Amino acid sequence: MEGSPYTETTFRIVERVAAEFPVMRLAIQVYLYRTPKDIERFNKLGISVRLCKGAYREPAEIAMPKKSDVDRGYSQLMKVLLDHGAYPALGTHDERLVAEALAYVREKNIPPERFEFEMLQGIRGDLQRKVIQEGYRLRVYVPYGAAWYPYFMRRLAERPANAFFLVRNLFR
Repeated sequence: MEGSPYTETTFRIVERVAAEFPVMRLAIQVYLYRTPKDIERFNKLGISVRLCKGAYREPAEIAMPKKSDVDRGYSQLMKVLLDHGAYPALGTHDERLVAEALAYVREKNIPPERFEFEMLQGIRGDLQRKVIQEGYRLRVYVPYGAAWYPYFMRRLAERPANAFFLVRNLFR
């Protein structure tokens, strides 16, 4: 899901593969305007969704340019997934969104085994520990293999705010 040119093709592949191998998870990026309909699509199919804000530069015609809009969208879609999704994954390091998710699942009595948080290795270890200490599931994402460094540099280059986020969290 590294860019909108691949979104629909990826979705079609997931739908075909899920018909034969139903245990799948698909990353969906909140900042794309199409995302609410995509989440509805995959909730109906029972395909698990990993919700993330979106890390790649996209044109303003197809993606929300303002962080505040993306955060608001994440909050809304997170609740849709928690209410109707098939074992959703909340991919965020945003402390406010994690706190909001925790408050929501407590309010709605959503058990910890119905969803998980996902975060990158080395980013917000304090928040990762908090999630685990409160009894919730956490999956730690670790880029690996021969292409981990190009992947990492591409993410930084696509969105300069990613570099600031990384530097700020290295000093936490």
